[in-house]
Amino acid sequence: MDPSYFMNSAYQEAVKAFDEGEVPIGAVIEKEGRIIGKGYNRMEKLFDATAHAEILAIGAASSHESSWRLNGCTLYVTLEPCIMCLGAIMQTRMDAVVYAVPDPRAGAIDSFFHRQELERSYRYFPRIASGVMKDECSNLLKSFFKNVRKS
Repeated sequence: MDPSYFMNSAYQEAVKAFDEGEVPIGAVIEKEGRIIGKGYNRMEKLFDATAHAEILAIGAASSHESSWRLNGCTLYVTLEPCIMCLGAIMQTRMDAVVYAVPDPRAGAIDSFFHRQELERSYRYFPRIASGVMKDECSNLLKSFFKNVRKS
């Protein structure tokens, strides 16, 4: 299936975050062509520093699968995951991560390269792709931070 289909679903999650005044990041987890977990940033609403889109999507997918192992799954997320989220991704043994926009401030996949150490520890690393719906996701983030700077 076309990765933009799943990234569009992640984007729709990011819009929910935007509408709630959260940093607009959304994530979905796909397995065998179906979305089994969704999440969007809820740090402010839940008063929880760990309530990132990826973490919430992993929780939903794990509940759906009745397992913390998410083999055969792909995470689609609108912004490059941070080191906390990458750690959670590694724990699940997810097959792949597709992200839209690089995060030069806190991205842990390509912006800051932790792969060598993680591969040594886990003896695996998910396949990575980036740039799917990059412009749309980037524009949503820019719009959010422009509004924040105005207020």
